[in-house]
Amino acid sequence: MGTEAETASCKWEGKHVAQVNGVTAEKVWSVFSDFCNIHEWFPALDTCYRVQGTDGEPGLVRYCASTKTKDEETTKWAKERLVKIDLIGRCLSYEILENNVGFKSYVSTVRVMPEDGDDQVSRIEWSFVADPVDGWKKEDLESYVDFCLQHMAKKMELSL
Repeated sequence: MGTEAETASCKWEGKHVAQVNGVTAEKVWSVFSDFCNIHEWFPALDTCYRVQGTDGEPGLVRYCASTKTKDEETTKWAKERLVKIDLIGRCLSYEILENNVGFKSYVSTVRVMPEDGDDQVSRIEWSFVADPVDGWKKEDLESYVDFCLQHMAKKMELSL
């Protein structure tokens, strides 16, 4: 059993990748760079809107929520802040602020790039660093991030 200090310094880190066939990196990037419309692509999110800040600029805060399901008694929600965005490099980072999901600290970085040698195939890399979440295992968060990323990639292939 680790000491309290060791437990406090333990971070969960992960990185997942999805390929988007038949869609340019510019089109895939347009989904992520439109920070307050992620509910159009992210599974189980019903709403997302700007709370404060300027669209496309660091400091922008969005509110995201999913409606209740028969298994869930409360709406799951989070406020997330855009920490950095690189339009040329197609990369952004955001952090979860207030939420009722259990995150104390969560920072994610999303990168979009063309797959080597084929401008009609894109690659999305989604990495995160988080404090452990009460009631979750690291594998639960890994599985959730991967599921959401793969879902988004398939939806992009069908819609973009």
